[in-house]
Amino acid sequence: MRMSVVDVGSNTVRLVVADLRDGVPLPVHTAKWKLRLSERVGHPYGEIPEDSVRQLVKAVAAAAETARSWGAAGPLAFATAVVRGAPNRLDVLQAVRTETGVRLCTLPGEVEGELTFLGARRWMGWRAGPLALFDIGGGSFEVAFGRGRLPDFVASLPLGAGRLTRDFFHGQDPPPGNAVKALRREVRHQLRDVAARIRWEGPRTTVVTSRTFQQLARLCGAAPGRQGPFVERRLARSELRVGLDRLAALASSERSQLPGVSAPRAAQSLAGAVVGHTAMKLTGIKTVTVCPWGIREGVLLRYIEDGGSWWKEMTRISDDAEAMGAVALRIAPMPEPAPVGG
Repeated sequence: MRMSVVDVGSNTVRLVVADLRDGVPLPVHTAKWKLRLSERVGHPYGEIPEDSVRQLVKAVAAAAETARSWGAAGPLAFATAVVRGAPNRLDVLQAVRTETGVRLCTLPGEVEGELTFLGARRWMGWRAGPLALFDIGGGSFEVAFGRGRLPDFVASLPLGAGRLTRDFFHGQDPPPGNAVKALRREVRHQLRDVAARIRWEGPRTTVVTSRTFQQLARLCGAAPGRQGPFVERRLARSELRVGLDRLAALASSERSQLPGVSAPRAAQSLAGAVVGHTAMKLTGIKTVTVCPWGIREGVLLRYIEDGGSWWKEMTRISDDAEAMGAVALRIAPMPEPAPVGG
């Protein structure tokens, strides 16, 4: 069986076509369309302009046509924080559906974390043991922990690299030191309780996903993507600290010349490094593993394992504006924290 997934993110629309064989999504084709919706929105929870909606419709239509040309069913199409938080979200979804026939839905941040965790768990396997996950997007930052297939705990925080770049650096390139310090204080504040939970759980393995983490790992010496997904890639907190200082001293045009830092993401790479380093420091995690599987693979895996009825429920929830805030995962309550030394 061949399926496809369309992921509408803050910067790009991504398509993955995969064969679902023996319970594993095996990619056969990928494509992307650069829209940079977050730049057009201008601020968190901003309305998506009409011309950007038209560009989004064209990109989704192209993705659907590409999927069909590869013989794929679907696509399973979803949008993340930039569309989810827009006041005209329902209008955007309706425009995509009317013009393309694709039922684009928005997933709550906690569901994004759950699906990303599932993708990481399947890639890492059970030998990874109790697993923690960090995922930096353009609009949000997901943290999850679990011992099984799905997480016991998941949180979605407004700490996306693109969002923070706009809110704290205000176009200053490079930003002054006091702006970087203010950003770090805000990240510490937002992460305090979530980090306490991760410390209490004591994960055996911590994985990171997303292009932001992949590029930060490459900056800090990890193998380039051309060597394939099976090369082990790690990111040490000490190396990330050095990389963070390096990024802070450079303008975006100079950062894009560094290993792993692409020009479209150069501006937000510093904010991403601050979030990643602060999360590792507050949780006491010294080294993370870079996982090539993330939310798109998680969507396919959930479809394989739970069937099409699960996806229909996701689209139904997305269609109901009032229900968006009512999605709840079965999250285990946090036990009383033990004293943490150091």
